[in-house]
Amino acid sequence: MTERWPVVAVVAAARRTARDRAGLFVSLGFYVIVASVVATLWRAAAHAHGGELAGYSASQLTWYITFSEASVLALAPRLIELIGDDIAAGAIAVELLRPASVLWMRIVTELGKCLPRLAGCVALGVSLSWLFAGAPPHPESLTLAAPALVLAVTCNLVAQHTFAAAAFWVRDARSTWFLYQKLVFVLGGMLIPLEFLPGWLHSIAAWLPFAAMAYVPARLASGHFEPQLLVFQAGWLLGLSALASIVFGAGERRLQVVGG
Repeated sequence: MTERWPVVAVVAAARRTARDRAGLFVSLGFYVIVASVVATLWRAAAHAHGGELAGYSASQLTWYITFSEASVLALAPRLIELIGDDIAAGAIAVELLRPASVLWMRIVTELGKCLPRLAGCVALGVSLSWLFAGAPPHPESLTLAAPALVLAVTCNLVAQHTFAAAAFWVRDARSTWFLYQKLVFVLGGMLIPLEFLPGWLHSIAAWLPFAAMAYVPARLASGHFEPQLLVFQAGWLLGLSALASIVFGAGERRLQVVGG
């Protein structure tokens, strides 16, 4: 296994996703429906409140939603549950025979799978936002949203593998997936900007890792030039990576001791 295996794995997975035209079409169609409906609702709410909600204009809310939805919907649905099923079925035990890290091989492969979907979501989201809400509020902030999206999906993937590692002990990750999804939806800012939350909850959510998975790229895309948010994401990516390695490693050792 060469040192370039992460790049090879990402590229190979991206190509497989891109070749699956039907699956890509369904994923992008679902994104367009969800993002359009949620953005329309928030635009209407902003107009009903004098054109602004918690410091966001109707246009900014549209750009926010298209990016917050893209950062989450680009990933495979129910991934935690699927990882848990693989752990329970013994697929992870077989993968332990490979020379590469099981955890990071899976993460980079999932990253490669989601990149074509992410690119498609962004292209469609930008087009729809421009059409219905006008040009981006501050284009310079939009340039920061691109790397923020990649950091967001990577943080999300690492965190999902961390949560899914519970299946090494409980053998069923379904409840874990349900809890995780709700945390990203609300505390991660996927459905609403964190500024809409009560003050005390906003203060807490702004420092949690879930904010790095949806809120940051959406906040930047909505016209807020805050490059420190990229540092926030990078810090959480390092922390989550360390935690995932510890938890997944402990699960793998348990699997080797008790058997798959």
